Amino acid sequence: MSIQTIEDTKVKAFPAKPAEVIAFTSKARRRVEPMATAGKLASALVPPVIVIALMLVVWQVACSSPTSSLPPPSQVWNEAYDLIAHPFFNNGPQDIGLAWRVLISLQRVAIGFGLAAIVGVALGALVGQSIWAMRGLDPVFQILRTVPPLAWLPLSLAAFRDSSPSALFVIFITSIWPIIINTAVGVRNIPQDYRNVARILRLNPFEFFVKIMVPAAAPYIFTGLRIGIGLSWLAIVAAEMLTGGVGIGFFIWDAWNSSRLPDIIVALAYIGVTGFCLDRLVAGVGAFVTRGTTAK
Repeated sequence: MSIQTIEDTKVKAFPAKPAEVIAFTSKARRRVEPMATAGKLASALVPPVIVIALMLVVWQVACSSPTSSLPPPSQVWNEAYDLIAHPFFNNGPQDIGLAWRVLISLQRVAIGFGLAAIVGVALGALVGQSIWAMRGLDPVFQILRTVPPLAWLPLSLAAFRDSSPSALFVIFITSIWPIIINTAVGVRNIPQDYRNVARILRLNPFEFFVKIMVPAAAPYIFTGLRIGIGLSWLAIVAAEMLTGGVGIGFFIWDAWNSSRLPDIIVALAYIGVTGFCLDRLVAGVGAFVTRGTTAK
């Protein structure tokens, strides 16, 4: 074979022009990606910003009358400016910014919800795995989950005789039910093929729980966790109104007793934003663990 024939074969095997096209296409994609990201970001942010702006305008118009019992946004901004602009000020044990109060409430939520997540997943796995446990415990769970959070507070105060563990118990008992129920549903829906594989591999109960049950039921578990974190945040705010302390719930109750409606409105905004962030956090962890199979 001649050298010319070999060179022609190399040209046919490794053409230069398609490589240039591929390189050009790669560069073009890199140039387009920031624009696509900006477009997605704008489509996600612009609609809620417009809706919030319209709500503020309607609120301002509706509450601008001298006879209105609620303050308009302009009055809230003027009277509660320090709370909005300086969320981390600290002038003493009882005179702190709303960000510190939210963090104190979040510490209680982390403890109560963490315990509820551990116990709820374990009980849910038991109820989902055992038909006898389901028949015995499911009716009890269905009854107890309908009890309002604050209805548990007198019993917890009588049992613990302290406001801090009582608030933790209210968080725990409020958020555990959706975790149990969703975990049990997820375990009951594990495909039979997975169970057959576990029998073939002779997995013990702990190995089956870790390697088969939890991964297969993870979408259901994280759905229950999302519901539970929302309920726990609701419960701590309600409990702090009655148990006192320096949390965000007690701040709202104290502001009401002092007739500081603008402060209450700002605190409600903090509560709503924090609850949204908690939901997004659990949803993001769930999407990462389950590789996007949970609802976002």
